Amino acid sequence: MPIDAAKALAAEPRTGEITWTSKDVQLYHLGIGAGRPATDPDELRYTLESRLHVLPSFATVAGSGAPGVISGLSLPGIDVELAKVLHGGQTLELHRPIPATGSATTTGRIAAVYDKGKAAVLVMRTEVADADGPLWTNDSQIFVRGEGGWGGDRGPSARLDPPSGEPDRTLERATREDQALLYRLSGDWNPLHADPEFAKVAGFEKPILHGLCTYGMTLKAVVDTLLDGDVGRVRAYSTRFAGVVYPGETLRIRMWRLDGSVRVAVSAVERDDAPVLADTLVQHS
Repeated sequence: MPIDAAKALAAEPRTGEITWTSKDVQLYHLGIGAGRPATDPDELRYTLESRLHVLPSFATVAGSGAPGVISGLSLPGIDVELAKVLHGGQTLELHRPIPATGSATTTGRIAAVYDKGKAAVLVMRTEVADADGPLWTNDSQIFVRGEGGWGGDRGPSARLDPPSGEPDRTLERATREDQALLYRLSGDWNPLHADPEFAKVAGFEKPILHGLCTYGMTLKAVVDTLLDGDVGRVRAYSTRFAGVVYPGETLRIRMWRLDGSVRVAVSAVERDDAPVLADTLVQHS
């Protein structure tokens, strides 16, 4: 079988070195829609190097290396076609604020392999630390169509109970038609997000926006509206990718305040609020 769960789990962790600069941070922020309006003081914290703070979701692209959803496919015990792969979910734990420039060591491994029947789910864990200690831990849930059914562990359910009551805030954020082309410059070169022919092979009518772009846009909305613009308050951020976004569509972002966290649901306005991000939780101080 293309996925050898025992071999993947037993493989030695893969280590590497990454570096990033304020230019990388600025490019990422522009890729998730920061800078509109361009002279807004709140937006300048994302775009101007003299005021720069780092949105924690930058951790998913720091170093401009392949994100977990791609790098996990080259580990021992895994041999699958990229066209069968979808990003199922993402969990980020912050150990301290991310500096605007830095260098760090990454340690990546397959932390779990689950058999969902008609698909397999790989959990690619990446731990990142610099000279001062741990910075962040990223878990990418990689959904591989057609690779389940070997009788393995189904794994835990990622579903949360639906939030109750009306949301505390609802925002709409338009995506640009060229947003995927800009976002991919931060390191995710998967042709699914740019090449119409590849997108058709993968089962989509046209290229789709990166799930991690929507992920970043959503966290920015939460930070800017419910966390007083303070990126340092974010402790953890998790989501399940429930549907696609086509560049040019509008995101509807609903937020519910909880004790120490914010529940979020994201949908595509133009497709009758089709779900995009579900089971989404931002934990904060």
